[in-house]
Amino acid sequence: MIRLEKRPQPSQAFSWATPLLAVLATMFFGGLLFAALGKDPVSSIITIFWEPLFGSNAFYYRPQLLIKGAPLVLIAIGLSLGFKAGIWNIGAEGQYIIGAIFGAAVGLAFYPAQSVFIFPLMILAGALGGWLWAMIPAVLKVKFGTNEILVSLMLVYVAEQFLASMALGVLKNPEGFGFPGSRNLQQYASAHNGELIAGSGMHWGVVAAFIAVIFAYVLLARHRLGFAIRVTGEAPRAAKFSGVNPTRLVLFCMGTSGLLAGLAGMFEVAGPAGQITIDFNVGYGFTAIIVAFLGRLHPIGILLAGGLMALTYIGGDIAQSQLGLPAAAIQVFQGMLLFFLLAFDLFTNYRLRFGHREVA
Repeated sequence: MIRLEKRPQPSQAFSWATPLLAVLATMFFGGLLFAALGKDPVSSIITIFWEPLFGSNAFYYRPQLLIKGAPLVLIAIGLSLGFKAGIWNIGAEGQYIIGAIFGAAVGLAFYPAQSVFIFPLMILAGALGGWLWAMIPAVLKVKFGTNEILVSLMLVYVAEQFLASMALGVLKNPEGFGFPGSRNLQQYASAHNGELIAGSGMHWGVVAAFIAVIFAYVLLARHRLGFAIRVTGEAPRAAKFSGVNPTRLVLFCMGTSGLLAGLAGMFEVAGPAGQITIDFNVGYGFTAIIVAFLGRLHPIGILLAGGLMALTYIGGDIAQSQLGLPAAAIQVFQGMLLFFLLAFDLFTNYRLRFGHREVA
């Protein structure tokens, strides 16, 4: 028989090896998936992981790694703080959407005025929008004991409907010949989140992501609040006796994750996306959950995991155009990463035992 036996202590070696094993397993079984679709598995994997970095058009794709990776890292850093404390914000996608709407609304309210103060106001508005949307499940949890997983997730669908109503209503471009969507912020200098260095992919969202990584690292390693977050997640009873205020912790973790998700949405709508549309959201809020766990909820690990996930986005687009792989196959490939990460993570706390069942 085969059984799972709980380890006396979690295996640190397995904990850090799990992301690598998950990536290798994803590449192997992803290759089998591509083979089942009639594509060369080796060529498909090479296209996804090699072409964006070292292919013939790598000079074009490399900056895209920063553009795609920045919102993932920004959102994942916020989520990781809550996850470490056992606070499960699954609705970052909704907070990302609301942050984009708030930021775009402020920018468009000043159109066509030109001022250096417009973009900073958009940043504040985007952060406020994401924070407010995250405060709904946070307040409901601390006041009425509701489940933050369900409430935050359901609010994603409310945010999507709100996005559609804005694209078709208040924020609709009056000069857009009836097509849904706002004005293009890329054509409005004071509200455009353009590249800081031409051709580098570096914009203010990338800068914010790096600042968030540094902030989270210092918070978790050097600050009393970071200690409270870690203790609450690892030993809730010990945290209770040490004087940790659970209400304050829930509000802080949910609020911070919402704020960072809102910032990610604002930087995206003012930069790469350019406008509020019905299909503005592309799943960054959900993908960031994979990034957070792939990075082991550690700020540096999240930075590396965000780059890896950005690589699958860009490489997946290349594979679709060059090899004809369907978009759904690329999404399944990305989903495999989380599946194998959770599967291998089981062996951090458990190990397999082989033997015969003892007869009573």
